[in-house]
Amino acid sequence: MPMTPARWRQAVVAAATVLGVLVTARLGLWQLDRAAQKQALQTALETRTAMPELPAASLARSAVDAEPQFQRRIRLVGEWVPSATVFLENRQMHGQPGFFVVTPLKLAGQPDAVLVQRGWAPRDLRDRLIVPAVPTPAGPVEVWGHVAAPPGRLFDFAGAAASGPIRQNLDVPALASELGLPLRPLSLVQTDGSPAAAGDGLRRDWPAPAVDIQKHHGYAFQWFALCALMAGLYVWFQLVRPRIPRSDA
Repeated sequence: MPMTPARWRQAVVAAATVLGVLVTARLGLWQLDRAAQKQALQTALETRTAMPELPAASLARSAVDAEPQFQRRIRLVGEWVPSATVFLENRQMHGQPGFFVVTPLKLAGQPDAVLVQRGWAPRDLRDRLIVPAVPTPAGPVEVWGHVAAPPGRLFDFAGAAASGPIRQNLDVPALASELGLPLRPLSLVQTDGSPAAAGDGLRRDWPAPAVDIQKHHGYAFQWFALCALMAGLYVWFQLVRPRIPRSDA
């Protein structure tokens, strides 16, 4: 017996509803899984912070080995390469615009260097091309801090400088090629109390690493809410409402 147009519509609505419920439920579960992964990462970072200092000789030389060392405390000895200091613009601290000051540290007894995120400095609001004078002593220095990924990248605006002291972002391999100096695939975030930080005038109120766990919980709630809405609308309009007796006026 051929299906009537009404039956076809009911079948299409039922199929679309089932598909929508399955897809949104799966997306909600995926977001919960992402949140669990981020929670595990957050726990790992907090655990590493509490671990003993990482020996300088153990500092990673590859990106694969670097990630497990993020947030580990370490002390490095070397010499600044002041001519290679980079001022990363459009970086804020406590809502104030400024620069992250990054200088390579040539490691003592090693052929390579490590990028050190030395601190933050405000920008000149009258002339964006003026960079702050940051004292960078010559000779051996001891830097305290924790291992981190290279400075985070921001959206590359059209015409953003790829060279010179003021830059939007920093590409480690490109900078190493530019300097003719090998750089480790990581960075050191300098902390207050570091001997190398004395008198440099930089602020180091570094924010704790954020892994956006709540964002994934929020997305999961939205997907599950949409899933419940579709299921509820189908039940009401296709199953419940047609069975409610109509009262003739």
